[in-house]
Amino acid sequence: MYRMHSRIHAKEKVVGWYSTGPKIRENDLDIGELFEKYCADPVLVIVNLSPTADDAPTRAYRAVLDVKEDGTMTQKEQKTYEHVSCTIEASDPEAIGVEHLLRDVKDATVSTLTTQVKEKARALRGLETRLKEIKKYMELVLNDQLPVNQEILGELQNAFNGLPNLNLESYVKAFAVETNDAQLVIYLGSLIRTVVALHDLINNKMEQKERERVSDMNDAEVANDAMKKKKGKDEESANNKENDKNESNKKDSSMKK
Repeated sequence: MYRMHSRIHAKEKVVGWYSTGPKIRENDLDIGELFEKYCADPVLVIVNLSPTADDAPTRAYRAVLDVKEDGTMTQKEQKTYEHVSCTIEASDPEAIGVEHLLRDVKDATVSTLTTQVKEKARALRGLETRLKEIKKYMELVLNDQLPVNQEILGELQNAFNGLPNLNLESYVKAFAVETNDAQLVIYLGSLIRTVVALHDLINNKMEQKERERVSDMNDAEVANDAMKKKKGKDEESANNKENDKNESNKKDSSMKK
């Protein structure tokens, strides 16, 4: 595989290998010894599959011999990994390809409009970074800190020549029409979302009132049943008292006779 890779990608050089980690493992040293056949000092790159915005997604290490504090080697030569600073760079075709691939990666929980806005913001940040690099390069050339490169100046001239002339009335009108169309779609979308939200709110209010009405009716029925039961018990107790009183009166009258 190494010979095939060297024949196909003659300009590329193997400098090490990578792992998804997320940390260094014991067998990484053994794998590094295998790669020493193809490069003198192989580099191990740990790739973080879930990076954060403030942290680089990669960390690089290289194997060094373990040395004692007095400068002597250990009895058995052992190696440990030490950190190596690394940066991530890409050529222009690679950057363009990655941007196109990222556009196809969609999150189902995020709306299309939100995704488009994020893509536009990301593209504008990338454009700002490249413009700053161009400005810094031109300043270094003007200050005679860098030699003039006609190839770079030619590419910059082609880029500037490709910019539209915004002073033409046709371009101004075209941009205005495009902007108005986009704003109209956004405005209609906001109106539709507002109407749908109000509709859902009204339906929710109506359902809530219906539930309250049914609950009140059930409470009233329960209260009526309780009152009827209580009234029946009161009448029954009153009848019992009346019967007891009549029987006592009959007993008194019979005793008098």
